[in-house]
Amino acid sequence: MKPGTTLPSLACALLLSACAAEGPPLRPDPPAAATLAGALTEASRVAASGQQDKALSLLRSAAGSYPAEKGPWLSMAQMKFDRASYGEAILDAQEALQRDPGDQLGNSIIAVSGLRLSTKALADLSQQNNLSGSLRTEAKDLARLLRTSLGEEVLVPPAAAPRRPVAAPARRAQPAAKPAASNAADPFGALK
Repeated sequence: MKPGTTLPSLACALLLSACAAEGPPLRPDPPAAATLAGALTEASRVAASGQQDKALSLLRSAAGSYPAEKGPWLSMAQMKFDRASYGEAILDAQEALQRDPGDQLGNSIIAVSGLRLSTKALADLSQQNNLSGSLRTEAKDLARLLRTSLGEEVLVPPAAAPRRPVAAPARRAQPAAKPAASNAADPFGALK
């Protein structure tokens, strides 16, 4: 080696040894996958704090991480049902039913959401006086089927006429109560 090359060689060796020293890794390890129960609990906690969109995002992520599980889909369906997003609730409940066709909550969300959407559409059509012909017949058949299924004569009871408060009759002055008799045999004598 030449006398002027030892210093740069030594500096290069020091730099290489510094890189080999232990320190934080350049890439952090990927976060441990959350458990399904933990993800559902976290989504519930976030939803309870009023952050519905963040909770839905967490549930979508859980559905992607656990594609065979119905839990995230049912939770999303319930949240959307509670927000009156019935069409979206039906779609998410159908996803849950693909994973478990016998799930009662999923079937209930679909049934009630469908009824609410149908009721609104029928009310809108009735208001526009466009419910006639085959639509009217089909609506009657569906109403009959619902009454039979529910065991009810009337599906939606008519609105009761608003009641007027009835004026209380004027009270007449009552005669003064008689002093209680001291007859111990009849403890209710004073009440007669």
